[in-house]
Amino acid sequence: MEPVRKIHGKVLPLPRADVDTDQIIPAKYLKRIERTGFGAFAFDAWRKEPDFVLNDHRYDGAQILVTGPNFGCGSSREHAPWALQDMGLKAIIAPSFADIFKNNCAKIGLLTVELPQESIDRLTARAEDSPGWAMEVDLETQTVTLGNGKSRQFDIDPFVKHCLLNGLDDVGLTLAHEPDITAFEESRPPFKPKTPAPVA
Repeated sequence: MEPVRKIHGKVLPLPRADVDTDQIIPAKYLKRIERTGFGAFAFDAWRKEPDFVLNDHRYDGAQILVTGPNFGCGSSREHAPWALQDMGLKAIIAPSFADIFKNNCAKIGLLTVELPQESIDRLTARAEDSPGWAMEVDLETQTVTLGNGKSRQFDIDPFVKHCLLNGLDDVGLTLAHEPDITAFEESRPPFKPKTPAPVA
């Protein structure tokens, strides 16, 4: 997993509340065995609407999604964060997120930022009025900086922040304790099974 520190990119506005994981990536696309390639199918049903924001090429390449409350609700579908990340997003800003979705995002390095609805409304209006507008999200200082230099603070769980800053997914966290694991295995009685070393 790549470390997350500063994200500077174009803003994609999606002012909809209660966007669920089936709207993000429909179930019919979950037959793929790879973790990649889901981005092309993200928001598939909504893309059929001519005025849907993803059909506006001025937002192509956006890295920051600004959206409504309770984003990612519904089923605990890991494919939803995969699809969003695969379409190029690196951060999602909303008033609130579904817990499982938020945790799934953290595990793949997709930053979720919670800001008050008032701030979301301002960001959305700016992105809609100025397609192609870019802003910066700084995880280390926990700030969202607008183009006019103003900034907003956001809270984040310290453990999640540590993992994101250091690019640690679940496997990386385990391997960080490899010396302790090795010492434990070597201290076990010989009649007990050994855990095989990871293949390089």
